[in-house]
Amino acid sequence: MARVNTDEILKPVDAAENARREERVRKGLWPTLRKAAAYVPFAEEVVAGYYCALDPKTPFRTRGILLAALAYFVLPFDIVPDFILGVGFTDDLAVLTAAISAIRGQIQPRHRAAAKQALAERA
Repeated sequence: MARVNTDEILKPVDAAENARREERVRKGLWPTLRKAAAYVPFAEEVVAGYYCALDPKTPFRTRGILLAALAYFVLPFDIVPDFILGVGFTDDLAVLTAAISAIRGQIQPRHRAAAKQALAERA
């Protein structure tokens, strides 16, 4: 199985690329999360990261890390294609885990509350 290079995926990019990633994440997070729900044991943390990434008060570097990880998550084709049941989301989980671990202190209670509410509304 191919190894995921999280450093490469999460490296800083310019504002224009962050904007492209944000648009991709806004469009793709919920459909992808529905497909991956059984494989993402920390979905609430992922959604809290989503709200943190979209928060203009979040530092640019933190937003960039989160948007990179979330954009990788919503891409339909990556190192391990998501349609391979049981292993398709393992690379996505590695990237999300690395990103969230790197910025955990930046996810605020308001992001966690928004995540909890959004997940409850979509349940």
